[in-house]
Amino acid sequence: MTPKDVMALIKEKGIRAVDLRFVDLPGLWQHFTMSTKEFDEDAFAEGLGFDGSSIRGFQEIQESDMLLVPDAFTAFVDPFSAAPTLVLICNVKDPVTGESYSRDPRYIAKKAETYLKSTGIGDTAYFGPEPEFFILDDVRFGQSYNHGFYYLDSQEGFWNAGRVENPDAAGASHNLGYKTRYKEGYFPVPPMDSLQDIRTEMMLTLESIGVNVEVHHHEVGTGGQAEIDMRFDTLVKMGDNFLKYKYVIKNIARRHGKTVTFMPKPIFQDNGSGMHVHQSIWMGKKNVFFEAGTYADLSKTALYYIGGLLKHAPALLAFCNPTTNSYRRLVPGYEAPINLIYSQRNRSAAVRIPAYSRSEKSKRIECRFPDPSCNGYLAFSALLMAGLDGIQNKLTPPGPLDKDLYDLPPEEMTKIESAPGSLAEVLDALEQDHEFLLKGDVFTRDVIENWISYKRENEVDAIRLRPHPWEFALYFDV
Repeated sequence: MTPKDVMALIKEKGIRAVDLRFVDLPGLWQHFTMSTKEFDEDAFAEGLGFDGSSIRGFQEIQESDMLLVPDAFTAFVDPFSAAPTLVLICNVKDPVTGESYSRDPRYIAKKAETYLKSTGIGDTAYFGPEPEFFILDDVRFGQSYNHGFYYLDSQEGFWNAGRVENPDAAGASHNLGYKTRYKEGYFPVPPMDSLQDIRTEMMLTLESIGVNVEVHHHEVGTGGQAEIDMRFDTLVKMGDNFLKYKYVIKNIARRHGKTVTFMPKPIFQDNGSGMHVHQSIWMGKKNVFFEAGTYADLSKTALYYIGGLLKHAPALLAFCNPTTNSYRRLVPGYEAPINLIYSQRNRSAAVRIPAYSRSEKSKRIECRFPDPSCNGYLAFSALLMAGLDGIQNKLTPPGPLDKDLYDLPPEEMTKIESAPGSLAEVLDALEQDHEFLLKGDVFTRDVIENWISYKRENEVDAIRLRPHPWEFALYFDV
């Protein structure tokens, strides 16, 4: 779609407002809206000004003026606005130099795609994330000098099996008993799965704005855990689609009086929400990850790619699992892929090779440690850069290992590396290991330093300095 096509679409659809969107460094969509009377085709060349100093991870106040340049190809009609509204995803530029802004995550993803082509390894990288999330009915939280708490609830939560629900005039309870048992939410039909229609509405709404969906289902956890899988796409497009995905999921839930969280671990002692990321590299019509007759039909190139992911995993986690809450999920016993190994079928490995099909077109690797709290542009770019580094340096991964890693004897487990256990640790790892990200100027030192300092100051220290509610149970009587 060209700028002229966008202007024609505005007229054809009777669009009254244009919503301009971009992403901050942590990964949330930001926007402002213009009347179509004020929006013209010049915006696609000249851009529109905004204050970058108010955006997380962007400019200092003395250099706050920035430009948003709409990408005509991204246009879609907003499915939630009362007035007909066209959404345009934008790139961020410096108004003085006219250059793309180095801290714009979408620009980083574009550079990653360009770098791939420059290597001669392939011309297209495909990404297929599988985000998980919880659909909840009530969420409350607060923190002050003398208190701190959170409370969440779901009609599906097994903790409500004995709750008095929907009492009639005489006070009799009408709890209908269909509450998802802990770790048993995968795949019951309705009425146990009470969220079927909502997820279908989410799927159909995503498709209406150009995000193709392969499947949706209830996930393992109680309390409304769900998964909706997008069909694979190229890196930048998938970064765009991931933001569309979160926007649609959250707004459909709100339409039904519910709310959604993509927090990796909102519920104690049940499964957390991950985001397995399927990846492959193609050169023209050839899948460079495929070689028939080898282990899992993987080419040497694919093995080296896996080697790069596993070698750089501690640093990758800083972008792929970028919250303190991420490391409540990455613990043994909850299907969390904490072991830095690869396997054809084993879901406890950090990298798995799906065995559903042996055809070239479906051959891919699945990185299982990322979670949906990440900024997709940054996470997908970092994964690609790590894999390319593995190919360039012929990094052979340890393994494969097709045993249940959680049942290995201690002497074997000591030989397997595990993912770091905290955000502080992975930020340290990124500080030490980031040269692979700097190739092709994809990530800059400024971006990496800014990411590390932002996360340390605003998240690691913020959690470290506050008393935890369970500490009172452990220590109040010391």
